[in-house]
Amino acid sequence: MKKLRFKDLDISSEIENAVADMGFEEATPIQSLAIPHVLDGRDVIGQAQTGTGKTAAFGIPILEMVDPGDRSLQAVILCPTRELAIQVAEEIRKLSKYMSKIKVLPIYGGQPIERQIKALKKGVQVIIGTPGRVMDHMRRGTLKMDSVKIMVLDEADEMLDMGFRDDIEIVLRDMPSERQTLLFSATMSRDILNLTRKYQNNPEFLKVVHQELTVPEIQQIYFEVKEKMKLELLSRLLDIHNFKLSLVFCNTKRRVDKLVTHLQIRGYAADGLHGDMTQSQRDRVMAKFRNGKIEVLVATDVAARGIDVENVEAVFNYDVPNDDEYYVHRIGRTGRAGKTGMAFTFVSGKEIYQLRDIQKYTKTKIEQHQIPSIKDVEAIKTNNFLENVKHVINTEDLEKQVHLIEKMMEEDYSSVEMAAALLKIVMTRETSDVKVESASNDFGDTGASPGMVRFFINVGRKQKIRAKDIIKAINDKTGLTSSSIGKVDVFDKFSFVEVPEASAGEVLSSVSGSRIKGKSVNMEPANKRE
Repeated sequence: MKKLRFKDLDISSEIENAVADMGFEEATPIQSLAIPHVLDGRDVIGQAQTGTGKTAAFGIPILEMVDPGDRSLQAVILCPTRELAIQVAEEIRKLSKYMSKIKVLPIYGGQPIERQIKALKKGVQVIIGTPGRVMDHMRRGTLKMDSVKIMVLDEADEMLDMGFRDDIEIVLRDMPSERQTLLFSATMSRDILNLTRKYQNNPEFLKVVHQELTVPEIQQIYFEVKEKMKLELLSRLLDIHNFKLSLVFCNTKRRVDKLVTHLQIRGYAADGLHGDMTQSQRDRVMAKFRNGKIEVLVATDVAARGIDVENVEAVFNYDVPNDDEYYVHRIGRTGRAGKTGMAFTFVSGKEIYQLRDIQKYTKTKIEQHQIPSIKDVEAIKTNNFLENVKHVINTEDLEKQVHLIEKMMEEDYSSVEMAAALLKIVMTRETSDVKVESASNDFGDTGASPGMVRFFINVGRKQKIRAKDIIKAINDKTGLTSSSIGKVDVFDKFSFVEVPEASAGEVLSSVSGSRIKGKSVNMEPANKRE
């Protein structure tokens, strides 16, 4: 089905702006189907999996229909678990970013009920809750349903499987009969259909059919990585594999522009593609990508729709996609025409749950890999180079080169010495191409423990800096764990820290010039202790 852009839907500028801030360029299939019907006042049955954007499918029309001037309860969303209730509440709060008078509250077990009662007394128009806790508030009289205009059953099949049918019916019976009822479920069992017949009025049935994953040749890998380390990880993977053409996907236009700038600063032939560009700008970028002048193309999902380039060797999900189907579309751009391809996904924090939904939906295994260190990058590049040397020996005509080597051997140089010298020249050039700071910097004797480098830092106790603040800053910037970091000495106006020699260059380039607790940091190799 055709997807709609949010500006084509009949929604307010406040929600349109919030959606833009969230990075969505167009509605997902369930949003395109449901939003117009819900705004039209119809009851809806939406059959859609988790990860299809169904929260916004009911969240957007709810926010449009709530009267911000009325402090009474107007919308109730029932969810099977506290985790889903919190997730739904967070998304609706983001959607209501520019609607300050609308109050949204999640209510669930495990949180002190007194806190929820206090919040309800102040006036809440939208609640998202689990059936048990909603009924508890109804019994206490802290939740009155007589002004509810719209009711949503989210993941109805899960709620019925968990034995909430009676609770759901009690909640529904306590609401005004003149209300709008929306039901969303991944499956349509007989029990769900009985509920819809009993509590919905001539509902519109909407079903989203998932596309199947048709690219089994693609090796799919994910990394758990802190947001601040994503750029570094991308750089390392690009350096290791040396892809001729790769696609990097971001969820927002701003992310695309920012990432392109950082990649260009690091020396990559990178450019971006997103919805704010004119057609001539897009055509120009695509022409460069097709002829190899751009090696790394960074794009949003919508802008990448027209990309049909056969030789893309790798796809990077710099951001986990907002819609499971986008994942399929993204990785399907590599591994074409019978060739193998690679797909890397960077996962931060709670995005791991989205990745699990994607694996469930695509019915494929996405392998977790460890983040490669700078030492790994250099070792792999060296290994790749030696494999290339073997290939040339086995397949190329080397008669001319052999003659040159023989001439040098007459000058009393051995073939092993010449091979070693040539290898050093080439590998020095190869490893200097690694865009991250080289780990083999010679810092001299800094007075550190064996295998470590000691750094001076220009902040200390008087700036309220503690050892754990320095360790956290290094961890955030480089991923080094506290067990890898050596001795930290904090004095009144400065500090010292020891880090592994292999990571010293990366620590210096990443931490120096950054901030620790708001203080600008200068870092440099320490002088040897007297």
